[in-house]
Amino acid sequence: MLGFQSDRMDAEVNLVAVAILSRGKCGLSICSSRYLVAMATADLMAVTTAVVLRRISYYFPGSFLDIYPVCSIIFVVLCISKDCSVWFTVTFTFDRFAAICCQKLKTKYCTGKTAVLVLMTTCALICFKNVPYYFIHKPGTLINNVFWFCKLRASYYTEQGWVAFDSLDRILTPLIPFALILLLNFLTVRHILLTSRVRKALRGQSKGDNRSDPEMESRRRSVILLFSISGSFILLWLSTVINFLNYNISQTDPNNFSDSEYILDQAAYMLQNLNCCTNTFIYGVTQAKFREQFISAGKYPVTSLLRFINKLKN
Repeated sequence: MLGFQSDRMDAEVNLVAVAILSRGKCGLSICSSRYLVAMATADLMAVTTAVVLRRISYYFPGSFLDIYPVCSIIFVVLCISKDCSVWFTVTFTFDRFAAICCQKLKTKYCTGKTAVLVLMTTCALICFKNVPYYFIHKPGTLINNVFWFCKLRASYYTEQGWVAFDSLDRILTPLIPFALILLLNFLTVRHILLTSRVRKALRGQSKGDNRSDPEMESRRRSVILLFSISGSFILLWLSTVINFLNYNISQTDPNNFSDSEYILDQAAYMLQNLNCCTNTFIYGVTQAKFREQFISAGKYPVTSLLRFINKLKN
C-alpha cells in the first residue's frame, strides 16, 4: 500500500500546484500562468489514470474499472493526458521563446487569450488523434453477459494500419516535441548570449561597471524556469526516444523482448510517469513566490482553526 500512498501524494501535489498557479499570485505573466496550469492539470490527469486508477484495479480486482468499455476509456484518457503534458510543455517553451527572442511577435502572441486558444486547439487535436486507441483492445472474458478486462489485439503489431498509427504516435510524442524543445532552447540560449553581450557593452559593464540590470534579472528568472521544465522533460523522456529508435533500427518485435529490453522498456515507462510529478517541485525550487503561496496554503487550515477557537472563546 506504500506505493498507492506515494501515488496519491503525487496527485495531491499536482492538485496543489493547479490551485496555487490558478490564483495568479506567483509573479508570472498571465500567459505563462495559464500554460503552467494546463501542464499541471495534464500531469494530474496522467498520474490519476496511469498510476492511481491502475493501482486501484490492482489492489481491488473485479471492480467496475475492469469492465471492458471502462478500461478502454481509461487507456484513452491516459494517452490524451500524457500527450497533453508533453505538448503543453512545447507550447510553453515556444511562448517563452517568443517572449524572449521575438519582440514583435511577443505583443501579439504572448497574451492570455492566445494562450487559451493555443491550449484548447492543442487539446482538441490530441483528443482526435487518440480516438483510435479505444479500439486497440478487445474484451478479455465474458461473465454474466458483461465483458471484462482489456486485452491488446494481436493485430496491433502486425496489421499495417496499426503499425503505421503506432509509428505516427511515437513520432508525434515524443520525437517531434523532443526536437522542438531542443531547438527552441538552443535558439533562446543563443539570443540571450548575444543580447547579454550587447547590453553589457551599452551599459559599460565590460569596463568594470557592475550595476544590476533589472530586465536581465527578470529574464534570468524566466529562463531558469523554462530550462528547468524543458530539461526535466528531455532527461525523463530520453530513454523513451532511445527505445523507439532502437526498436525501429533493429526491427525488434515488441512481443519478443529480451530481459534487458523489457527492463529498459519498463524503466522508460516509469520515467514517463515521473515526468508528470516533477514540475511542481521545479516551481518550488525556482520560484520564490510559488514557495510563499505554498507555505501560506499550508498554514491556512491552522490559522483558520485558531481564529475559530478564538471566536468561541470570545
